[in-house]
Amino acid sequence: MTIENPFGQVLVALITPFTADGEVSWPDVEKHIDDVISSGADGIVVTGTTGETSTLTDPEKIKLVEVAKSVSAGRAKIITGGGSNETAHAIELYKASEKAGADGVMIVTPYYNKPTQAGVLTHFRMIADATDLPVILYDIPGRTGIPITYETILRAAKHPNILAVKDAKGDFSEVSRVLNQTDLMYFSGDDSNVLPHLAIGASGLIGVTANIAPAPYRVIVDAVNAGDLATATAAHQALEPLVRAAMTHVPGTVAAKYILQGLGRISSARVRLPLVGPEDAEAAMIEDELALVGEIKGLDLSNFRPDRNAAAGGALPKIAGATR
Repeated sequence: MTIENPFGQVLVALITPFTADGEVSWPDVEKHIDDVISSGADGIVVTGTTGETSTLTDPEKIKLVEVAKSVSAGRAKIITGGGSNETAHAIELYKASEKAGADGVMIVTPYYNKPTQAGVLTHFRMIADATDLPVILYDIPGRTGIPITYETILRAAKHPNILAVKDAKGDFSEVSRVLNQTDLMYFSGDDSNVLPHLAIGASGLIGVTANIAPAPYRVIVDAVNAGDLATATAAHQALEPLVRAAMTHVPGTVAAKYILQGLGRISSARVRLPLVGPEDAEAAMIEDELALVGEIKGLDLSNFRPDRNAAAGGALPKIAGATR
């Protein structure tokens, strides 16, 4: 990390481990955060899409920041994601996250409302005005229904707190244009495109598969930093079947939890409704992809023992009357 990059380079889009009945498993949260940091992550994004932010309560979101900050103990930056499609609520959450110790915030494009680009820009600016923390904008039109347009990104870049974009749009020519026209940093938000993003000037990644194997992403980033394309490419290719297992058959959160539980790294693969665990056919496809994974630094699949029955179905949070 440099002074110019306050977020880190290998950022994990953290899952939120749950117990079998759907409550946050705080011991698993602590263990998992320590595991990924010890394996090379220098940034943790809590309460993002992969963390099931849409079904977390506000108190859970703030506690995740507090716990991550405590466990990291200065070893990694803690970024709070998620926010809200209601600007006022998002501001409340980010202020509370800053107070809880977050090192940065990631603001997703307002979803469902389908605002104009003027509304998107106002949402970003008002949140950035309300915090002293550095800001990453999250461009993921496949989930939010609208993109952050090139023109909006250029205008947002003028705000002193808006320093970066997480790109899950996959428009590499636009990324190059923005990098040429602004001082914004880019983070790859698509696990299969990490190396291509880095190759055109991205600063790092915010990855789902990094929950399972952060070490090879550290290898890729360090190799790119050193100008060693051969090493970076070899790690990228080794990761390809694992990325396919995690990202193509069910939502990444679901697959990541299924794999992590099978490896014994979390106690339950539970997700909250409307997400559900993989059906048998989906689980079989995930397992078939895993069988193609070769040698990956920091990952031993020989002890993979998935529990399909335990993973099936979703769970409701059992926190009565909690603010959402």
